[in-house]
Amino acid sequence: MPLLIGHIAMVLHYLFFAYVVLGGFLAWRWPRLFWPHLLVAVYALGIVIVGWSCFLTEVENWSRERTGRAVMENGFIDFHITGVLYPAQYLVASRFVIAGVIGCAYAGVAWNRYRRRSGVSPVPVSG
Repeated sequence: MPLLIGHIAMVLHYLFFAYVVLGGFLAWRWPRLFWPHLLVAVYALGIVIVGWSCFLTEVENWSRERTGRAVMENGFIDFHITGVLYPAQYLVASRFVIAGVIGCAYAGVAWNRYRRRSGVSPVPVSG
């Protein structure tokens, strides 16, 4: 059972990471999702910069201890992402790229909100 719980926590970690990076784009379609995403993004920023603990890391480490696997000393990103999705020497650059993606999503949310409030019609797409 601890192994299954650990695998579920790992999958949820990946989903959380994907939501942090790309979830802001969901607010383009569903504007009410902006605030929940902002809260999640601030929490993720706190984990990375301030060192807040992550519940999913605690659950996954609990599972790893119970099943004799190595615990994640520095957290999910260092254990599963760094060195897999990008080389370790590009950690800072990857964080800037992620921040840029989130910033672009939020710029799109702001543009859509401006467009709706001011009555500006979308740019026509020729096809």
